[in-house]
Amino acid sequence: MNTSDFAHTAPAEPLRPYISHYVGFRASDLQPSVHSSVPSRHLGLAISLGDPIHLVRSPGSPAPTDRRAFIVGPSIGPSTVAYGERRDGLFVHLKPNGVFALFGIRPVELSSQTLDLSLIWGNAYDALMNRLADVSGWQDRFAILDQVFLDTLKPVHTAPELLWTWNELTATGGCLPIHQLAEDVGWSRQHLDKRFRHEFGRSPKTAARVFRFERAVGLLKSGRMGLADLAAECGYYDQAHLTLEWNAMTGCSPKTWMLRELPFFQYPEFSLLED
Repeated sequence: MNTSDFAHTAPAEPLRPYISHYVGFRASDLQPSVHSSVPSRHLGLAISLGDPIHLVRSPGSPAPTDRRAFIVGPSIGPSTVAYGERRDGLFVHLKPNGVFALFGIRPVELSSQTLDLSLIWGNAYDALMNRLADVSGWQDRFAILDQVFLDTLKPVHTAPELLWTWNELTATGGCLPIHQLAEDVGWSRQHLDKRFRHEFGRSPKTAARVFRFERAVGLLKSGRMGLADLAAECGYYDQAHLTLEWNAMTGCSPKTWMLRELPFFQYPEFSLLED
């Protein structure tokens, strides 16, 4: 009999400029399956406390690989993951400046890459994994993450012009012309592109594509409108444009994704996108 449970929470207050939220997921007696992730505004730290995560395909790693904990950098394309009968792990949704504040790595260095946590933290990685494995309650595990991240936190400063641009893209679901954003902050588009890419790991145009896609996924899950209306609502030129973008970000059309992935797509990422 399949049993599963989710848990999620915000991090400790000093970590909230750098971490959006934690998610825990535990399940047993699952049918082995292969599924694709989707691009997100957040960067992710995935931690498996059961079997290693089998990455069939991931950004920067076209060959299959098994990993217990790794950071997913900014990417516009999908990763493909094979799931076994049991899962037990955590996912940390990092804001773009979080990887620098917590790991000393600029998001641009992780663009279209996955990086094993053991390569960054060494012995501290082993200590973290052992501490997490020694407890089973979600709040205990989240508290361990808080403590470890507070110990490693080095606060960073992001230029107000870049924060404003990011927040405008967030508020509008990516539906603002980039040249207008550049004019509003008093920079050239080229300068905004360079500074934004260095800070967030992707260009403003690419970030806007991800924000539009996230909004489309949320509306698609709600089942409130057809694809043509959804395309217009989310700022795509038409349904063909939506389909083109969906293929780029998921590897398949919206209709195929709904049939293949939506029944599995219970992960609460898109209900928590408030920042």
